[in-house]
Amino acid sequence: MADIGFIVFGLTGLLALTSLLPALAQRVRLPYSVLLALAGSALGLLIAARGDMPAGFVGTDFLNALSNFHISSQAFLVIFLPTLLFETALAIDVRRMLNDVAPILLMAVVAVVVCMVVVGVTLSALTTYGLIACLMLGAIIATTDPAAVVGIFREIGAPRRLTMLVEGESLLNDAAAIALFGMLAGMLMAGQEASWGGVAVDFLVKFLGGAAIGAAMGLAVCYILPLLKGVTAAEITLTVALAYLSFYVGEHYFHVSGVVACVAAGLVVGSLGRTRMSPRTHEHMEGAWGQLGFWANSLIFLLAAMLVPEIMSRTSWAEVGIILVLYIAALVARIIVVGGLLPLLTALGVAERVNNRMKVVVAWGGLRGAISLALALAVVEHPDASDSLRDFIATSVTGYVLMTLFINGTTLRLMIHWLKLDRLSALDRGLRDRALSLAIEEIDQEVRAIGRREGLASAAIDMITTRYALQLNHFRRIRAGRGDLMLDELLSIGLAMLSAQEEVRYFKNFKDGIMPRRIAATLLTDAGRLREAARFNGREGYANAARQTLRHDWRMNLGIWLNHEFGVERLLADALAERCEAMLNRRLVIGELLGFCRDRLTALLGEETAIEIRGLILERTRAIDEALTALRLQYPDFTRELQSRYLGRIARQMESDRYDEWKERAIVGGEVAEALEHDRDERWADLDKQGRLDVALSAAELVERVPLFAKLEPEKRASIARLLKPRMTLPGDPIVRRGQRGDAMYFIASGAAAVLIPGKPVELGSGEFFGELALLTGQPRNADVVSLGYCRLLELSSGDFQDLLAGDADLKRAIEAVAEERMHPQRGDTRAQQRDRQVGR
Repeated sequence: MADIGFIVFGLTGLLALTSLLPALAQRVRLPYSVLLALAGSALGLLIAARGDMPAGFVGTDFLNALSNFHISSQAFLVIFLPTLLFETALAIDVRRMLNDVAPILLMAVVAVVVCMVVVGVTLSALTTYGLIACLMLGAIIATTDPAAVVGIFREIGAPRRLTMLVEGESLLNDAAAIALFGMLAGMLMAGQEASWGGVAVDFLVKFLGGAAIGAAMGLAVCYILPLLKGVTAAEITLTVALAYLSFYVGEHYFHVSGVVACVAAGLVVGSLGRTRMSPRTHEHMEGAWGQLGFWANSLIFLLAAMLVPEIMSRTSWAEVGIILVLYIAALVARIIVVGGLLPLLTALGVAERVNNRMKVVVAWGGLRGAISLALALAVVEHPDASDSLRDFIATSVTGYVLMTLFINGTTLRLMIHWLKLDRLSALDRGLRDRALSLAIEEIDQEVRAIGRREGLASAAIDMITTRYALQLNHFRRIRAGRGDLMLDELLSIGLAMLSAQEEVRYFKNFKDGIMPRRIAATLLTDAGRLREAARFNGREGYANAARQTLRHDWRMNLGIWLNHEFGVERLLADALAERCEAMLNRRLVIGELLGFCRDRLTALLGEETAIEIRGLILERTRAIDEALTALRLQYPDFTRELQSRYLGRIARQMESDRYDEWKERAIVGGEVAEALEHDRDERWADLDKQGRLDVALSAAELVERVPLFAKLEPEKRASIARLLKPRMTLPGDPIVRRGQRGDAMYFIASGAAAVLIPGKPVELGSGEFFGELALLTGQPRNADVVSLGYCRLLELSSGDFQDLLAGDADLKRAIEAVAEERMHPQRGDTRAQQRDRQVGR
């Protein structure tokens, strides 16, 4: 028990120390990781000198407790690495990461190989150590630590893309470096044989396998989260378990990369979890994982840095020379990748251009940290490693890590400032100026109003408001025109803001219980795509992305195919219901954006820009209304039910807000409040049930809707129904194509279709049919036919068509009359009258 208490004393002492370092790092303007390395090294020196300190002193006991920590390299990786990886992955914007996936993979995988080769070849030529040992050293130091770099980026406001490149690289390059290290260590110390081709295949399998296992486990957790009923502690605990389970299960049971599995699981939860967990949990998730990440990063750095004095105390001048060569070789390798291979990706069209200033920072910002030290410790602990190899790896890695921290880390801020990457772009400066002008003007008015209401002296009010006077005049001149921004740039800003506002309102509706979880996930994804399209491609990109949001997704198309081929209705019904509900929620939020454009964007970006944005909003509104009308015409009862349910959710939220207000004011409490909430839950119990849409396409029912068959005897209709195959088409779907061989004709049970005859398209409605000419003449189709809405068709195959006509002379004459009329339109009136008399039309 005393030993356990001693360990707890040491750990809590380290945590107390880490709580003091962030503020100190800000004061001395050093990266936090650099200060951790200094603090850890200082502790290592004090531990070595503790024999001269008085016994029983609390400081002496603390150092004695630290000296008893014997954490293996495996413990370093298994305890700390999953937390660091998962915390970073959760915060990554997956959509932005995918935009730069090619350069990120280049830096995460290819750069590791290049570093390994350059370092290995260089040191093997200049030292007595073999090529394999030097290659292993190159793999060890290839892992980057983004903590210090990203901390500086965020502090000074570096471009987001620069931060994304560094974070994305650090997430995945650990997997490549650890895999190569394991292979080389096995070859060097365990006598394993391996071919480089086999190594490449093995790495690819472990990398892709880890991604698949991690993604599958992340998806599984996303489906489990709603079952936890919004209990925040349980939901966050599940994500912590996922971080370690994905790492261990991938490594131990599937023999794939646990690092990649952990990262993939974090990316999945980070991108999908927002609507799978409760809104309250989502608000607390960042803080909880930020705390875990802070502890893990701080402890692993301190514990690893405590070993530095002992390792470096035996360093000779020759080893110092090796460290300097290692530093230069690794820097050259990074310059080769950043300066040579990144432009190649751009030339091949697989990545957007990374400007030269960013390349310099990415090359210089390759700091190394605790993971490299942990891998070096693994060599030191290996029983088959020779003493000379242990000294070579431990000294070289430790010295190199310290050089990157104390040289690159301390100068990175100056380099970013020198390259002017800490300054806003012209676009961002324009947005800042306009936002500041609007804020200052509103604050100025409110301050004056408060002063008058409180009866303050005019002189006192003027002392405050005059501080804004010069800026107000300057910014009013900017807002009166475009300043230094073009209309296209203002449009990009405004549309990105509009999309962000749309996303905020969707999430608020989800948080308030107005929007179902599955609909929120779809609409939030669409809003994110709109924002990215507006940011990179302006008006055209936004308009294209808006049109994409109205397209039928793969589930709808799959549902149509399953329904047509196998008669399966469930997937189609669910897809239609979800589309209908998504369109309704989208339409209501889009309507609110008109007010945002009028009240905010006009004042912020100017009248001309606001008019353009308003036009795009109205264009989206019309397109959504058309899509909703098509659904409403086919499914009026269901759309009416959705509207009622939406209003009911608003009423439920208003009721909840009212009860919360009463509890805060102590109007109700205790049992009364619980009774009110219980009554509310019972009243609205059916609101969150997913609506089901009836898409049953019974041929017998649909045959009755076709006037051609309506007057037939029931037995005859039943026999016809057995020949007809129900089919549904979506708006704009091609049903038949010009030039195709005719293998069926179609009867429209409900909806409409258009025959695209050049110069004079013909619209066909319920009860009409088409496709018979190709069957009667044996000629190819002579026109395209497309669906004008959600159209219910009855398909009659060519063989059944011939059998049907052979068995019913009246039906044959009616169909042939229509065909004759279509082939010879000038005879149409007489033929149509005869047909109507024959079929009782």
